[in-house]
Amino acid sequence: MYIAAMIIAQVSLFLSIILSWIAGNKASTLLYSRSEEQLNRNARILKGWAVTLSVPAAGVIVAVILMLASSNPLFWADRLLLLPLAAIPPCMLWFMTIPRLRRIRQATGRKRQNALDVRLRGRAAQPVVVLPYQLSTLCSLTGLYLLLTFTMPSSLFGIIIPLLALAIAALALWMSHLNRSSRIGLTGIEPVNRPWRRLMGRSAIVFVAAAIAYFPFLSLKNASLLPVTLAMSSGTIDYGIGAKTLAHQHGSEPADNHAATKPKVSVDTLTGSADGEPDVRFTLTAEKKTVKLSSGKEVEAWTYNGQTPGPELRVHQGQLVEVTLINKNIENGATIHWHGLDVPNAEDGIAGVTQNAVMPGESYTYRFIAKQAGTFWYHSYQESMEAVQRGLFGPLIVEPMEGLPPGTKDINVFSHAWQEEEFAIGTNDGIEQVRIAPGTPVRLRLVNTDDWVRQTYRLVGTKFQVAAIDGTEVNQPGDLSNVSLKLTTGGRYDLTFIMPETPVYLAVGAGKAGEKLGLLMSASGEAAVPALKTSFPLTAEFDPSHYGQPAETPFDANSIFDREFKLVLDNKLGFYNGELGFHYTMNGKLFPDTPTFMVKEGELVKMTIVNRGSVDHPMQLHGHHMLVLSRNGMKVTGSPWWSDTLDVMPGDVYEVAFIADNPGIWMNHCHNLAHSAAGMSMHLMYEGVDSPYKIGGGTVNRPE
Repeated sequence: MYIAAMIIAQVSLFLSIILSWIAGNKASTLLYSRSEEQLNRNARILKGWAVTLSVPAAGVIVAVILMLASSNPLFWADRLLLLPLAAIPPCMLWFMTIPRLRRIRQATGRKRQNALDVRLRGRAAQPVVVLPYQLSTLCSLTGLYLLLTFTMPSSLFGIIIPLLALAIAALALWMSHLNRSSRIGLTGIEPVNRPWRRLMGRSAIVFVAAAIAYFPFLSLKNASLLPVTLAMSSGTIDYGIGAKTLAHQHGSEPADNHAATKPKVSVDTLTGSADGEPDVRFTLTAEKKTVKLSSGKEVEAWTYNGQTPGPELRVHQGQLVEVTLINKNIENGATIHWHGLDVPNAEDGIAGVTQNAVMPGESYTYRFIAKQAGTFWYHSYQESMEAVQRGLFGPLIVEPMEGLPPGTKDINVFSHAWQEEEFAIGTNDGIEQVRIAPGTPVRLRLVNTDDWVRQTYRLVGTKFQVAAIDGTEVNQPGDLSNVSLKLTTGGRYDLTFIMPETPVYLAVGAGKAGEKLGLLMSASGEAAVPALKTSFPLTAEFDPSHYGQPAETPFDANSIFDREFKLVLDNKLGFYNGELGFHYTMNGKLFPDTPTFMVKEGELVKMTIVNRGSVDHPMQLHGHHMLVLSRNGMKVTGSPWWSDTLDVMPGDVYEVAFIADNPGIWMNHCHNLAHSAAGMSMHLMYEGVDSPYKIGGGTVNRPE
């Protein structure tokens, strides 16, 4: 409903601008009617335009009412301003303009062809006849501007400036029309219609307005340029609120002010207990290579060890893991980030935060204990958007201490979009046939690496369970069938089932696309793809909040939290690094102006995530797993839902919580890496922690 309301509001305002501009031009030339007959006809047409303009105005009002249906004021508090902007012009048209147009028509009822009386021309030029049409244009422009640029938390200055500009423009038009009407009445001189003169005058006004706007426009553009070097520990600190921090000075202050009063611990020292001889060693070489898809198409990829996805790193829970990265020829550098695995901060692999980028000819070694079992993946976090798009990623599988069920067929399913939106499972861009004997336990590890894609999966031919979400096992998962699974960017689902006698098909992609890309499992390894339209009557979309059975958790929604933060996701028209665009904001800001959430080790933290924007955002908090407490006011009633990459749809309100038990400076960002690269990124910082690394054009580090 929320996204529908936003679309209705935007379309209605856009239509209102176009229609009212046309109507305003017609109203301003009403006095130039040549005869009573023409004035009568034009007045009737303008009455029709008044009715027409009421339709998009009503659309805006309906949109705001739909937004009010949400119980959370963050969705509608600032948008209440749209109500007077939409309502005032139609009210003026119906209660002031239409009665005067009616009187004009009555006075010209004989519809004579002779020249108009000067008094009739004076009536037609009155401000109350012309201005409401033009005011509709001004109010619609102001409303659209506020809708596209206003974010929460709000700025009083940001509200006053456009409203003041609206008032000045409306007053100037009123005075202009009043002066014209008075001049006709006083002089009795018939006005001459000079359209080219009016056009030149309006063009001059537009030119002057553009010249005036140029300097603040240029100032905003220059102010958005990213600094040459920037410390990730700089910026504004948000201490949040909570039962135990109210006595602490909280709110927002520059990070440097805080850092000066606390002893600093470098992220380099936050390595955990990773000493001794590693249980397993891996070497990954980042290099460019031409990769052939199963269809024969070739793509120019960035790879680990010459393949994409990179080699599977399979370890056991509790093992000490050592991975050496060698950069062979990725010119702008590479790193390895362990997506979803809560490694010590020094091993997180973020260029400019926890290390410098590994440049060609250089190497870097990561060491960590694999404390969690589950499905994870690794990818570069140097120019991460391009790196992942080009294939610099791979699977990281941590088996539980007790191991998997004997004989399990364990399959990684990495969905990825290659060049020209060529979707594939790894490098297989068609149907992959897999031979599996009946009675075999099967585990499909679904990983979505695609930006901008909530990938759809459908499993046909057997009942199945969603055994794990984002690497954490689901408690007592129930059987599912005829259920569509949507997986956000960076997210993971583990599906389990016992292979039946008949074929089982995993379709990747919505609609007919699922018949062209998928995994077809059968006893022979040669089977026909089922027709999804007939064999798969979809009944529901998988909902993790009501799946599985409840279990004990270290905290829940009734716990007393040490700190509470609010994270509001939104859209904003503006500049980022000199580029004008429709950007995605966090608490109204773009990096590096986004706030940093500050915590202390050991604290229990609650975070409310609100998506006021127009698209979904897969929100990832590095180094921690979040327990989902509620979605849109509804408590999670099934298995405890632990997530590291949470799919926040437009209009969603999530309450999540985590224990601050992994000191460091952690990325908290949208894992649509295109969004992150455009400023949708912030940090979770522990008190007393600092980083010696910097980002920017003056360094080698460009994490996004």
